[in-house]
Amino acid sequence: GSGGNGCEENKTIWVGDLQYWMDENYLHNCFGPSGEVVTIKVIRNRQTGQSEGYGFVEFFSHASADKALQNFTGHVMPNTDRAFKLNWASYSMGEKRSEVVSDHSIFVGDLAADVTDEMLMELFASKYRSVKGAKVIIDANTGRSRGYGFVRFGDDTDKAHAMTEMNGVYCSTRPIRVGPATPRRTSGDSGSSTPGHSDGDSNNRTGICWWARPKC
Repeated sequence: GSGGNGCEENKTIWVGDLQYWMDENYLHNCFGPSGEVVTIKVIRNRQTGQSEGYGFVEFFSHASADKALQNFTGHVMPNTDRAFKLNWASYSMGEKRSEVVSDHSIFVGDLAADVTDEMLMELFASKYRSVKGAKVIIDANTGRSRGYGFVRFGDDTDKAHAMTEMNGVYCSTRPIRVGPATPRRTSGDSGSSTPGHSDGDSNNRTGICWWARPKC
């Protein structure tokens, strides 16, 4: 049967470095002519409706997604002087997961108020090739940065280096503080809860959306 949905079946690519005016139509003009595109989604801020600077393009097959990745990476985006920034998406668009956090994420704190996703991404991507994404957490009520965020790596070695090398490095006007990214939800992790309490399921759940909306 063709029931496998492992990584090799990933048909969705992540598109980063999008400018505020780049919408689904823009991306469709870039990727659509191949006739291989199923859906296109630009991620927008729920409060403002403004683009978050990245989106996803889902193709009919892994092969056509892979081809787009090869053909477009490094090429200049139409009407700009920027190159396409592409990567495999870490989840399929069918799943309702705004961001899936892998074990390769780190916490970044003490951020200056003006630090954006892009600034955080550039700071780490300039040193570590495997950086997959960066997210500054925004307060839903004020629309301002909460002073911390997360950086996701594709590689454990880079993550380990960043944990030691990036502490105290300046981003904008302040030195940053880095640490392990651990979901705060699981308080029963220390073994205080009884084992066999269908823990596996609840643990599975907590890792999914905490990066998108952590609750203190």
